[in-house]
Amino acid sequence: MADTAKKPDSTKRIIGYIGLLAFLVGIILAIVGGIGYHDNSGIVLTLVIVGILVGLLNVTGKEVLPLLIAAIALIVVGATKGFQPLDDLGGEAGTKINAIVSYLATFMAPAAVISAFRAIWAVARPGD
Repeated sequence: MADTAKKPDSTKRIIGYIGLLAFLVGIILAIVGGIGYHDNSGIVLTLVIVGILVGLLNVTGKEVLPLLIAAIALIVVGATKGFQPLDDLGGEAGTKINAIVSYLATFMAPAAVISAFRAIWAVARPGD
């Protein structure tokens, strides 16, 4: 009986580690890709897949609203040229920051969609 009780905990722990690893890989890949590889379709595809993993494995009910707000901010800033004044002052700095934020938005968008769907599902569910 003790072995059966440990299996769900160990499975939950492994899933937690996979989710954490996916999150760290996404952040690091967005930064490295933004600095060195602008508009790379392989990085974009990897960020979307890792973002899906983060949305499925990491986001709990309490984290949905903060995640959605942060994702909206990243997507809005990532879609604009918000750091253009840095280009005028510092050369490539603004371009690299724009690329990093754009990759972060690409990474967080799938997690935000999954979280939004979960929130809508929770609200639309009859009963409570």
